[in-house]
Amino acid sequence: MEEILIIVKYAFLGALQGFTEPIPVSSSGHLVLVQEFLGIQVAEGDFSFEVLMNFASLLAVLLIYREDLIRLAKNGSKYMVKRDPSDKNDFLFIVYLIIGTIPAGVIGILLEDTISSYFRGIAPIGGALVVTGVALWLIRNLKGTKGDRGLTVRDALIVGFAQAVALIPGISRSGATIVAAMGIGMKRETALRFSFLLYIPVSLGAIVLKVGDMQLGEMFIPYFVAFVMSLLLSYFSLKWFMGIMERGNLKYFAYYCFIVGPLVLVLAQFS
Repeated sequence: MEEILIIVKYAFLGALQGFTEPIPVSSSGHLVLVQEFLGIQVAEGDFSFEVLMNFASLLAVLLIYREDLIRLAKNGSKYMVKRDPSDKNDFLFIVYLIIGTIPAGVIGILLEDTISSYFRGIAPIGGALVVTGVALWLIRNLKGTKGDRGLTVRDALIVGFAQAVALIPGISRSGATIVAAMGIGMKRETALRFSFLLYIPVSLGAIVLKVGDMQLGEMFIPYFVAFVMSLLLSYFSLKWFMGIMERGNLKYFAYYCFIVGPLVLVLAQFS
């Protein structure tokens, strides 16, 4: 019976991680809140669970954006060899993704542990959700005019630093990057694509850094169930979020943050 309960617990955590990873509400923040208020715990420093959930969400992103990735890889490599002007924009898009990855990569390596220790507890998560709600509200009606062909190095750096801000617990990575991208004039589709393609190298880097600490052992089945749940929910959640972005309904996530953020701040006073 206990083994079944463990499997159910990790299935729930995997589903929660998967569903909240693509949407702008902070998956890591929600995992902390669930563990705090529902008593569903993952062992501290459990890198195996963290790596597997990260990998599951990464696979979902790769599946959904596979055509974009194949096109970018094909045209980018062709441009490096033949210098065909028709392939230049895809080559530059790759360059901008690389540039956008640098801020979070450098700051993450140097300061991630410091940031995590400074923003410990649930109160910072509540505050971060409020900040996320305000940011989403401010850009809720923006449509932008800048497509893939209009991006610049400056745009890539701004979105890259926004991604670095998401190292703060409770700040959504997708929310921060999409807010920044739309704030500097990107179209919704371009902002969404750039945000999630930017997730790929950062996610790969995190996996590479922590995969050596993985230890499955007797937790193989619970972790496998969590992995499958996270993969499925990440895929369908991102598809759902793409529809929301297309319709311009980010305000609903702002409402959610305005409700949950203050509630967490109040509950933090009694915990």
